Amino acid sequence: MYVVMCKHPRQGVFTATEARKLPTESDNWIKPLLHKSQKAKEFAYCPYSKFRVGAALVAHDGTVFTGCNVENACNNLGLCAERTAITKAVSEGYRSFKAIAIASDMEEEFISPCGGCRQFMREFGVKWSVFMTKPDGSYMDMLVEDLLPVSFGPDDLKKKKASSE
Repeated sequence: MYVVMCKHPRQGVFTATEARKLPTESDNWIKPLLHKSQKAKEFAYCPYSKFRVGAALVAHDGTVFTGCNVENACNNLGLCAERTAITKAVSEGYRSFKAIAIASDMEEEFISPCGGCRQFMREFGVKWSVFMTKPDGSYMDMLVEDLLPVSFGPDDLKKKKASSE
């Protein structure tokens, strides 16, 4: 397995070779999380797109929730894997997350969350990791805030608003 890191304020820029040499405290939980996202992909219900996606979400207490994409003949009723995993966690009382891993069958590109999923993740904070993977086990790690910069979230609803008078 190798890690590919991208440019963002937290990490700088590394080649894949340099990234493999970086010490990571995360090896003890990232690999199992990536594996769970790959396994979750096997349950995808995608008769229309044939594009399987799995996700594994880890809460701060270490509890893992998995999800897969679930399509529907009425296209806009489909669920992405990321939202499935987050919804499962929220429905069990979790609101704080450490990371999510996303898996697909794409070999040449890392799977990236759609815009809707980025906003859905943003609802639960900006300082948690998103591991975008390839089937070979490689991954790219970005924070939610890097995937959705200058975002709108729950705190924005509490900010002072201009008077309409």
